[in-house]
Amino acid sequence: PKSAREMWVTRQWVMFQMGNFGPMWGQQGHFIHYAPVDVPYAIERYTKEVLRLLDVINFRLKEVAYLAGDEYTIADMATAPWFGSLVKNEVYSAAAYLEADTYTNVQRWADTVMNRPAYRRGRMVNRPFGEPSEQLHERHAASDFDTQTQDKIGKDAK
Repeated sequence: PKSAREMWVTRQWVMFQMGNFGPMWGQQGHFIHYAPVDVPYAIERYTKEVLRLLDVINFRLKEVAYLAGDEYTIADMATAPWFGSLVKNEVYSAAAYLEADTYTNVQRWADTVMNRPAYRRGRMVNRPFGEPSEQLHERHAASDFDTQTQDKIGKDAK
C-alpha cells in the first residue's frame, strides 16, 4: 500500500480474514467432513456463516479488483488459500453445495490471484499431496522449483 489509508484498508481485510475465514470455514469443514456424528445445527450454522462471508467478499470485489483496492496486497495473499481453494473446489468438495459459481466476483478474483506465478509456486512448497510435479517438499533455492519437485527426485525421496 502506498498511502496510510490503503495500509489501513489492507490491515482491515487481513484482520477480517484472520477472524472469520479460518475459524468459520474450519468449523464448517469439520462438521461436514470430520465430525464423528452428524450435528445438523452445527452444519447449518457454519454453512450459513460461510455463505455470509462469501456474500461480503463478493460484494467487496464488485467494487475493486482486489480485497484492499485496485492493487494486490497481503490481504489477497492471506485470503486466497481459504477463499480461492474453497470456491475452486480444492478443499472439502464444497463448491457445489455452496453454489460457489454464483459468486462471480469471488471467482474472478480467485482466478486472478491463484494464477499468479508466485502464488502457484507458493502452493507447491511443503505440499505432501497432489500431482508429484506440484510438490516441493523442501525449498532452499529458487531453482528447486525446476529441479526438486517430487516427479524429478522420486516420490519417496526426502
